[in-house]
Amino acid sequence: MDPIVNMQYVLNAVVFSGIGLIAFAISFVIFDLLTPKVGIWKELVEKQNLAMGIFLGSMFIGMAIIIAAAIHG
Repeated sequence: MDPIVNMQYVLNAVVFSGIGLIAFAISFVIFDLLTPKVGIWKELVEKQNLAMGIFLGSMFIGMAIIIAAAIHG
């Protein structure tokens, strides 16, 4: 009897998800280092800068698409 879920696929998904999250965090740290004069937390929370929120959201979506494409092959 074949198993319902192949554990190799589950392991692959967990490993590649971890790699993707690490790459995503590294890209955010690089962005933070490249913009030292802009306090991201201050702009988003204290000043409620909508443009910064839209920019960060689009950056996150773009990085997620790039990372997913790189992992998928």
